[in-house]
Amino acid sequence: MTKAMKIAIVDDEKDMRQSISQWLALSGFDTETFASAEEALKGINSDYPGIVVSDIKMPGMDGMQFLRKIKGLDSTLPVIMITGHGDVPMAVEAMRIGAFDFLEKPFNPDRMTELAKKATNARRLTLDNRALRKELSDGSALMQKLIGASPSMVRLKEDILDLGQADGHVLIEGETGTGKTLVAHALHAVGSRANKKFVLISCAAYDEDTLVRRLFGPAQEDEPIPAMEEARGGTLVLEDIEALSQSLQARLLTAINEQGTPAETRIVAICNLQEQNKTCESVLRPDLFYRLAALRITVPPLRQRGEDILTLFTALSEQFADEYGCDAPQVTAQEAAQLLQAPWPGNVRQLINVAERAVLQSRRGSGTIASLLMSDSDEEGRPAMTTEGKPLKEFVEAFERMLIDNTMRRHKGSIVAVMDELCLPRRTLNEKMAKYGLQRSDYL
Repeated sequence: MTKAMKIAIVDDEKDMRQSISQWLALSGFDTETFASAEEALKGINSDYPGIVVSDIKMPGMDGMQFLRKIKGLDSTLPVIMITGHGDVPMAVEAMRIGAFDFLEKPFNPDRMTELAKKATNARRLTLDNRALRKELSDGSALMQKLIGASPSMVRLKEDILDLGQADGHVLIEGETGTGKTLVAHALHAVGSRANKKFVLISCAAYDEDTLVRRLFGPAQEDEPIPAMEEARGGTLVLEDIEALSQSLQARLLTAINEQGTPAETRIVAICNLQEQNKTCESVLRPDLFYRLAALRITVPPLRQRGEDILTLFTALSEQFADEYGCDAPQVTAQEAAQLLQAPWPGNVRQLINVAERAVLQSRRGSGTIASLLMSDSDEEGRPAMTTEGKPLKEFVEAFERMLIDNTMRRHKGSIVAVMDELCLPRRTLNEKMAKYGLQRSDYL
């Protein structure tokens, strides 16, 4: 569930601090109070998970000096200023410096709550975006998002680490929903350009004229700088590369050739043609294709990833359960087999949807995973199961691994509790954990 944002209340008058704090706490906020600006600055940093409410007139460092200090720490941190009667010109100056808004005493408490909600929503968005940018620049964090230990995923991770260190252009192929854009982010994050610009453009999202300007310029007044210029020194990702017209393909090839070797800007092209029985090679002009496909990565479809399906489903359902404030659904042996047998035409994207719907069903106490897979049946109403036979041993081992993994998670690594619930002697449990690569330290 979403954690309440903090509100730092700064006022030298004790009664005013307490009354504001009590009102905002009743409105669902997590408040903390400070008797002076100097004291508040000891508890506020650039990543402060909330907002500030401050009086303007205070002894020592006044509200205006305090506001300037806060803006020096983090220009995006919202500060609501409280003014006395007749201090409106000072409040206007505070707004010019960067205050979020101001309240004139005596103020309406409901107005205070309204402003606090707006300011905390703005702060949450800023912090989320900041965290996302940090995550997308962290190669290790991105590699952890590529969940799975199947041979195809191990090979994919090795390819990312190898090609990330290279400097040539890359072509990423794979079915819709397999995570090709995440792979592009990871390629950038683990390579030598990690601290440079990462720019992503969908070639299918613009008409021809707009795409020419977006890629090469000249940009119109209200448009960002051209992507080739913006990504200089870094990585330019072109999603849906197959959507480029012949003339744009020629323009892109010229731009690539003009860069020389090594390339000033690395191009990562993403192709989405596998479901249409076409190839990127068949739709791109040969000279462009061979420039872009100097290095190639194929992202495996979910149906070929074996027990990764159960590992992913467990991780996703726990994530959604935490978000919705409920327990994750327990998967039966039959449901595990059904998850492994499903063809997953939408790949990981489809699995994400099924996991979220399974959590919502579980919270209501109704529905099954089988019913969710049935709802994804084909036009003739046949269940969403593969015709590709899998040996019984594969189903049994995948379910066994998932069962031990889930139980270890639930008991936070307590071997005794897991032995008791699964009715397994310690030696057998240890052998099975070793067989499936499960480490007790991961659950503590």
